[in-house]
Amino acid sequence: MNYELFIAKRIIAGKEYKNSISSPIIKIAITAIALGIIIMMISIATGSGMQHKIRDKISGFKGHIQITNYDDNNSEVSITPIDKNQDFYPKFKNIEGIKKVQVFANKAGLIRTATDFEGIVFKGVSTDYDWSFFTEYLVKGRLPNFNQQRVRDVLLSKTLVNRLHLNLHDTINVFFLKSTKNKLPSRYKFIIVGIYATGFNQFDKNMMIGDIREIQRLNKWDENQIGGFEVLIDNFDDIKQKGDEVYAAIGSTLNSNTIEDNYQFIFEWIELFDNNVWFIIGIMILVASINMITALLVLILERVQMVGILKALGSDNWSIRKIFLYNASYLILKGLFWGNLIGITLLILQQHFGFITLDPTTYYVSTVPIDINVFAIIALNIGTLILCFLMLIIPSYIITKINPSKSIQFA
Repeated sequence: MNYELFIAKRIIAGKEYKNSISSPIIKIAITAIALGIIIMMISIATGSGMQHKIRDKISGFKGHIQITNYDDNNSEVSITPIDKNQDFYPKFKNIEGIKKVQVFANKAGLIRTATDFEGIVFKGVSTDYDWSFFTEYLVKGRLPNFNQQRVRDVLLSKTLVNRLHLNLHDTINVFFLKSTKNKLPSRYKFIIVGIYATGFNQFDKNMMIGDIREIQRLNKWDENQIGGFEVLIDNFDDIKQKGDEVYAAIGSTLNSNTIEDNYQFIFEWIELFDNNVWFIIGIMILVASINMITALLVLILERVQMVGILKALGSDNWSIRKIFLYNASYLILKGLFWGNLIGITLLILQQHFGFITLDPTTYYVSTVPIDINVFAIIALNIGTLILCFLMLIIPSYIITKINPSKSIQFA
């Protein structure tokens, strides 16, 4: 029989334990554990959520890897066309982890209304395009229908629609500069069939999505000439490796860049979230441990007589220390239970209702995104329990200094 655990359970269940002098301190320690785990869970879930949401939005607009002509020099606008007939299209044969390869072309333009105008980038795509991203963020209307001989359908962002005072199904005039000098801009008419809102203002403010054949007509390209390819990968964590493999697999006249290369400043910014999360975790565990050390010392000093009696009956120091460590572990587990219950509830509520909002011009998202990682939560709980327990072993050493005869006499 584990008599140390038996005594610890009796102490916890006793009425005098709940009404003792140490009761308020114990409650504070449990609260500190609970608040600590709540804050750590929120930090991990929001930090990871921000990283995933921002990179998913960038890849939704630009793909994970872009293959273009060297002459374009990473320009937002497709200048020099490349041939669509490539060995790697529509699929890389020798590279695993590639989900899709799709064609695109960009053209700078100007939307003009009776009272306003806005510069835009017209992104032309084809029937091979993955519309899952825009389906998620479509707030009105539908996706363009490419099953027509001439497709005038375009998607426009809610930001642009509001700025230009437009509505769904409006016909818009878009002006494009011609490659030949001293010629007036070409005017094309398009119909707004869908309105999207991603909250990523850097793209929402100027991106129009439509048929690549319109850009081919504007640039006088044939049907096999395109601006480039977008490569979608299965696992974003492999983007650097896949980017190197794609670069090695394409022709010498082509160039490829990952979105991490093209938008380096954004990815460097979101990587800082990891440092902030680790800092918060360290501070919270330290605060919780200090509170638990205080509670343990009070528990020991409150039961000096019991320690003396157990020593007089033949118990060694480590056995008595185990009694109080069991007791403290119970308090840690109780704090972890309430912290997990409250923390997970708050995360689920935010995930489904998004009641905490952000400024999309600063954070690229309109609500705080949540990524609930079960493995991370389990690891956080186990890590907190182990670290707090290890930090309690040292203060429990005070038991070895208690003299049985003096402690019994003192009582």
